[in-house]
Amino acid sequence: MCGGIDSLLHKKSVLRKNSAMQGLLGSPCLSGEKVVKVRFSNSLLADILEEVRPLIGQGKVADYIPALAEVPVNNLAMAICTVDGQVFKAGDAEERFSIQSISKVLSLTLAMTRYKEEDIWQRVSTEPSGQPFNSLVQLELEKGIPRNPFINAGALIICDMLQSRLSAPKHRMLEFVRSLTGQKNIFYDDAVARSEMEHSSRNAAIAYLMKSFGNFDNDVLTVLQTYFQYCALKMNCVELAQCFIYLANQGRMIDSGQQILSLRQTRQINALMLTCGMYDGSGEFAFRIGMPGKSGVGGGIICVVPGEFTVAVWSPELDKSGNSLAGCAALEKLAGRIGRSIF
Repeated sequence: MCGGIDSLLHKKSVLRKNSAMQGLLGSPCLSGEKVVKVRFSNSLLADILEEVRPLIGQGKVADYIPALAEVPVNNLAMAICTVDGQVFKAGDAEERFSIQSISKVLSLTLAMTRYKEEDIWQRVSTEPSGQPFNSLVQLELEKGIPRNPFINAGALIICDMLQSRLSAPKHRMLEFVRSLTGQKNIFYDDAVARSEMEHSSRNAAIAYLMKSFGNFDNDVLTVLQTYFQYCALKMNCVELAQCFIYLANQGRMIDSGQQILSLRQTRQINALMLTCGMYDGSGEFAFRIGMPGKSGVGGGIICVVPGEFTVAVWSPELDKSGNSLAGCAALEKLAGRIGRSIF
């Protein structure tokens, strides 16, 4: 009898472990429990936005980038794309904004399609930083190897690699995003890119520091221009949710069936988003919301529930970690309402 109980407990343990792995790969992760399909509606999202709207005015826009400081703070949006192609939206979900560091997931995806795994991870690590996203101190101590590809230093390394491999990296990114969304009129916000380039001293210092350690191959200013163009991609919440659906669908687009990433690569990006995607607030975000996510200082956040859906939110005012204040609150309410988490 005791042996039977031990066997049953072992099977449950294996089921939970397998379920957690499947969750990052792109299958529902509910610790072996029966998956109940979520019933989304536009009204559900609208209700959540109204509940968090009182938070507007309590955060701060990214005023160190002058072009972002001009964005109206009362914008609030949410959109969901499911793996069976349904789209739900509320608020300013079709108004475009600068996606900023959300683009780091896209640049990493492009790099993964063009480099061997070991070539990427010998130049940038996969650990949470615990430091501000533009920190120089940690980079100095760790001899020019950034902690992860979602802080500025790591994203600059990825852009440096793309600069080496692509003849026109800025044009290629636009082509890539347009193919993922099916929208041919997605562009860079040149005013935002110029504004960032004019205030690029710290990022330039990061790049030159890495170059001093031999971990930067191309001209720093050229790479910075590419990096800021990527950050200045203008998309709306509907487009973001559709763009990243491959991360919820085992690396594959739902309309075309195109395999963007392998299952292993999909798991790696989802894991990095969970542990590193929200700057030094990543741990709190995982604790409160429990989804892989990536934020940008433009106020956008994209989250993934593997096997089910992606969700994008936007509210320009940020918390102390540089994440959308109302956006995080909306995602927490959504997770609670629908009972979804990768844990």
